[in-house]
Amino acid sequence: MVFSVASFITQVAVLLLLLVLVHKPLGIYLARVFEGTKSTRVERVFYRLAGVDRNTEQSWAIYLRSVLVFSSISILVVFLLQRLQGVLPGNNSLPGVDPWTAMNTAISFATNTNWQVYTPEATMGIFVQMCLLAVQNFLSAAVGIVVVVALIRGIARTRTDRLGNFWVDLARTSFRVLLPMAAIAAIVMLIGGVEQTFWSTDVTNQAAGITQTIPGGPVASQEAIKILGTNGGGYFNANSAHPFENPNVFISLFQVFLILLIPSALPYAYGRMVGDQRQGYTVAAVMGTLWLASTVLMGWAFAGAEGTATAAAGGLGEGFEQRFGAAQSSIFATATTLTSTGAINVAHDSIPPMAGGITMLNMMLGEVAPGGTGSGLYGLLILAIVSVFIAGLMVGRTPEFLGKKIGPREMKLTAMYILVTPTIVLATAGVTVLLPDAMANAPASGPHQFSEVLYAFTSAANNNGSAFAGITSSGPYLSSVIGVAMLLGRFLPMVLVLALAGSLAKQPKIPASSGTVPTHGWLFGSLLLSVTVIMTALSYFPALSLGPLAEGLLK
Repeated sequence: MVFSVASFITQVAVLLLLLVLVHKPLGIYLARVFEGTKSTRVERVFYRLAGVDRNTEQSWAIYLRSVLVFSSISILVVFLLQRLQGVLPGNNSLPGVDPWTAMNTAISFATNTNWQVYTPEATMGIFVQMCLLAVQNFLSAAVGIVVVVALIRGIARTRTDRLGNFWVDLARTSFRVLLPMAAIAAIVMLIGGVEQTFWSTDVTNQAAGITQTIPGGPVASQEAIKILGTNGGGYFNANSAHPFENPNVFISLFQVFLILLIPSALPYAYGRMVGDQRQGYTVAAVMGTLWLASTVLMGWAFAGAEGTATAAAGGLGEGFEQRFGAAQSSIFATATTLTSTGAINVAHDSIPPMAGGITMLNMMLGEVAPGGTGSGLYGLLILAIVSVFIAGLMVGRTPEFLGKKIGPREMKLTAMYILVTPTIVLATAGVTVLLPDAMANAPASGPHQFSEVLYAFTSAANNNGSAFAGITSSGPYLSSVIGVAMLLGRFLPMVLVLALAGSLAKQPKIPASSGTVPTHGWLFGSLLLSVTVIMTALSYFPALSLGPLAEGLLK
C-alpha cells in the first residue's frame, strides 16, 4: 500500500480548519449549558422521576458519591441484562453472555473504555447493543464531562464547598450536548452510507459465486455516539474498518473530526468559565501541538515502513483497510489513541513497530491531546498545576493557579493523580508477564509479545479500549485484571480531581502580583508541553524500550 504524503497533508489541513472553525461557537455553547440556571421541560421531568432537587448543589464528596453510585448501578444493570439476553426481546437468537465477558463488558462501557473481549455481531443482540451499550456510550461520556466541569467550578469559585449538582450536570450534558450532536452525526452517517437497519444483509460475491449473510442493526445511531463520546466500541468486530460502520473515506475523516470535536472545544468553555479566555487558548494550543506532532510522527512511521515486510506488520498490507489508504489510517490511529476512543480502522497489531510505539505513547501521555470527553481537559489541568509548582520553585514563590494557592494538600492530590495510572499499567503488566499461563494468551514472541501485554494494560488503565489484537483477553484472568485496571484507571483519578476541586473552591481569590507566574501565553504553554512529555518519559520509557523500541531496532 502506498503512503500518499499529499493525501496526508490535505486531510490534516482539513481537520485543523474544521476544528478551528467550530472551536469558539461550540465552546461558547458548552459554557452556556453549564453556567445556565434554567431547565428544559425534559430535564424537569427527569428531575421529578429521579427525585432530584435541581436547586441544591453538592460538595465534592457528595458529587463524587453520586458519580460512583451512578456508575456502579450502570455496571450492575448492564451485567445482569447481558446474562439475561437469551430471554430478552431482540436477542438475535443469541444466548446470555458468559459471566466473564459480561463482567468485563459492563465495566468497559461504564468506564468509557469499550474494551471488547467478544465478537459483537456473534455475541450481542440488537437489544443489548442498542439499549444497553449505546446508552452507556452517552452516559459514560457525560460522566467524564461533568467531572471536568466540577473541576473548573472549583478553580473559578471562592470560599465555597459547592461544585454543582451531579444529576443536573449529567442531564444537561446528555440532553443538550451529546443527544442532539449525536443525532446530527447519525444523520450525516446515514447519508454517507452507514448501515441503520434491524435485519441482516445478504452480500453476493459474484466472482466466487458465494452469498454471505452479514448481521445488520442500528449501526449509524450507535456509531455516532461511539465516536462523538470518545467511546470506541464497535457494532462489529472489525470496528471502523467494517464497511457497515465506515463505508468510505469521507465518513472515515468525519469520524476523526467527531473524535476530536468535543475535547478540542472544551478548552474554550474552560476559558470562558474561569473568566480569562487566554487560559483556554493556551490549553488548546498545547493540545493542538501535541496532536499535530503525534500525527506527523505517525505519518513518518507509516511512510518509513512502506515497502518493508516485518514479522509484525507484513509491510503496509496485512491488517490495513485498503479502501482508505495508509495516510488516513495513520491519522485515525493517532486520533483514537490520543483520545479515549480506541476505535480502529487499521489493525494496530499490524502497523509498523515504531507506529505501534507511538499509539502506546499517545495513551501514556494521559490522552490529553485533546483527550477524552472531559478526561482530557482535567488531565491537562492537573499537569498545568504541576507546571505552576515547578515555576514557583524556580522563582521562590508559593505556586498559584488562577488566584488559588497550590499548597501541600493540592500537590499531594496532584502527585497521586500523576502516579496512579502509570502504577496501574506497570504493576498489572509486570505481574502478567511473570505468569506463563497468562502470557500464553499473547502467542507472539520476543518484544512484540511484551508489546501486546503492555498495550492491553495501557489501553485499559487509560480507558482507551483499543488493543494489539494478537492478545486473547476473554479468559478469566485477563478479563478480571483488565476489568480492575479499567475501574481503577477511571475512578481513582476522578476521586483525586474532585477532591482537588473541593480544596480549590474553598480558597479565597488572591490578586495577581508582579511575582505571579502567568498561566497563559507561549512561555507557560511551552512549560506545560515539556512537563507533559517529561512526565510520560520518566514513567514509561523503560517499558517502551523493552517493547516497541526494541522491536523497531531489531527490524
